[in-house]
Amino acid sequence: MSSKKLKILVTGAAGFLGSHLADKLSAQGHNIIGLDNMMGGYEDNISKKIKFHKIDCCDFSKVKEVMVGVDVVYHCAATAHEGLSVFSPYEIGKNNYLASVSIFSAAISNKVKRIIFCSSMARYGSQNYPFTEDMNPNPVDPYAIAKVAAEKTLVNLCELNKIEWVIAVPHNIIGPRQKYDDPFRNVVSIMINRMLQNKAPIIYGDGEQKRCFSYIDDCLDCLIPMLDQKNLNKQIINIGPDEEFVSINKVAEICSNITGSNLKPIYKKERPQEVKHATCSANKARKLLNYKTKVNLNDGIQKTFDYIKKRGVRPFDYNINIEINNDLTPETWKKKEI
Repeated sequence: MSSKKLKILVTGAAGFLGSHLADKLSAQGHNIIGLDNMMGGYEDNISKKIKFHKIDCCDFSKVKEVMVGVDVVYHCAATAHEGLSVFSPYEIGKNNYLASVSIFSAAISNKVKRIIFCSSMARYGSQNYPFTEDMNPNPVDPYAIAKVAAEKTLVNLCELNKIEWVIAVPHNIIGPRQKYDDPFRNVVSIMINRMLQNKAPIIYGDGEQKRCFSYIDDCLDCLIPMLDQKNLNKQIINIGPDEEFVSINKVAEICSNITGSNLKPIYKKERPQEVKHATCSANKARKLLNYKTKVNLNDGIQKTFDYIKKRGVRPFDYNINIEINNDLTPETWKKKEI
């Protein structure tokens, strides 16, 4: 924990990861400025202890203005719709690449000390797993391509301008405050929201895709030290567990047990470009951040369920237009069946 109180800008401050991060940093006494366009967040996620601005990250002039005097930037905002990016590449590309460049440019022009960029496990694509940070990125869809392009731009600009940078690579985060009425992402939250409405979970393909899921607090334990820990400068670090590598079928089973649903999954045609098996090694985080998984998958899903049940089920909000509508587009999205 930093003893010096800093002025920190957090993007995505109404979203899942960004709101939790803003809360943690504020509790340490730092002065927090939060940005969000409210596309993927909830108003009740926003802490009253931060200075919040409803600004789109692509609005460079406004971003630059509110960033005056900022010491450190955490760029958490993203339209993290990997599957949808195949069918809405313009919107997803704009919100993940151009928005990031806007943040980086504004930060560097304001001479911030460090930029922490939350990238994605999607950077690794399809290759031997578990993924380690020394692997070359191998993005296989537009979302992943945008994230890797943002990483490369960050490094390029920071190296030129002598700004410190850190790239965090979280994967499949779950927990309270996650947007659960988004039909395009967040498999655990989608399943719970459906089950609480007495609807069966929907699974694309055979359900044997395998992932590790990260509870929000475990990710925050890695992100907080990135604020000013000196040996993290110029590092790419996977954050999240590598112990429980489970299938989507298993996730559905756990969600069913917790919700009490006995409805069998509905299987749909697999989505194009979906990576079958994806998990990251946490060894570097263990070494540099003393990372340890504190919340296992079952408990993480239970906490996510408790949040959704308390807040109340919601209809799914199709707030992103499908740009490419053809035979490859999932029927559940075209017909708004989720």
